[in-house]
Amino acid sequence: MRTYAITRPARLSLDDFARRAGLHPQLVERFVALGLLDAARDAHGELWFHPAALVTVARVQRLHAGLSLNYAAIGLVLDLLDRIDELENIVRKRGRPRRDAS
Repeated sequence: MRTYAITRPARLSLDDFARRAGLHPQLVERFVALGLLDAARDAHGELWFHPAALVTVARVQRLHAGLSLNYAAIGLVLDLLDRIDELENIVRKRGRPRRDAS
């Protein structure tokens, strides 16, 4: 009898994450060391990733390829993009400021 997983795993191992991202595991480890990716370590020191981190990896790859940024600069750009998203959300919640016709 075959069984099938109904849900995705809550976390991915380094090898599974690297395979899904299309990257070498050592590059993924480098991203973690640079602070570009969040990962948890288990009691054995193994890295585990949330599946949503694949979106972050795709963003890092686009910035690296599209803007020819080094990985240290990408960390700064990611922080700035996150801050812009926060500010845009605040503006949306408050509503658009009215411009007086003077």
